[in-house]
Amino acid sequence: MTDLNWPPGRRRRARPAKTPLTRTEIVRTALRLVQTEGIDAVSMRRLATEFDTGPASFYAHVASKDELLQLMFDEMCGLVEIPELDPPRWKEQVKELARAGHAAMIAHNDLARAALATIPTGPNALLITEAMLGMMLAGGIPSRIASWAMDRIFLYITADAYEYSIWRRQVREAGSDKQTYIGQLGEQAKAYFEELPADRYPNVRKYADDLMGGGPEARFDLGLELLVDGLDRYATPRPPDR
Repeated sequence: MTDLNWPPGRRRRARPAKTPLTRTEIVRTALRLVQTEGIDAVSMRRLATEFDTGPASFYAHVASKDELLQLMFDEMCGLVEIPELDPPRWKEQVKELARAGHAAMIAHNDLARAALATIPTGPNALLITEAMLGMMLAGGIPSRIASWAMDRIFLYITADAYEYSIWRRQVREAGSDKQTYIGQLGEQAKAYFEELPADRYPNVRKYADDLMGGGPEARFDLGLELLVDGLDRYATPRPPDR
């Protein structure tokens, strides 16, 4: 029987056990990279380093980076809590679901970029679609209007979350905090607007404070209210419950 420690004096170093290479672990590891470094940090080569293996090993689980991004986005969608339908509160529920989706995207850096110009078809994304569509239908919104409105709402929250990630990167690169950085930019823009020629830009100059006022959360809520409350004009009365 061969002595595993032969020749004398040679010892094999213990190596830590590798994390099992599964699709779930790949997606979750990629999400952690996005949260800390952004979507551009995610690559098959980088993930291979994280798992101490070769990039070719990943293709048995994920066909391409585009597929990985779709899986990551759907995994994030699974974190969004979907309320049980309450028809009298349909508008508030649409807003609550939109805010929850927006918060999940913001928490994952610039992952929202992966949802732009795509049609999310993962099981978790479809559950959100099913829920929001059901809310609007329960409010008497015709199916076509509900479908198109939902598309516009998702585009709004996705684009806003992506822009938020750009601001966050600029704040980080400036070595400042968000409130200070955005506050300084706002004051600079306001001062510039107030110096514009009054005969050419009377409204911009007069309302410079309003143009630059308010935080991103307040502005997001206003946009969401404009989108959702505008659906009232399309609602048809629901038949009384028998």
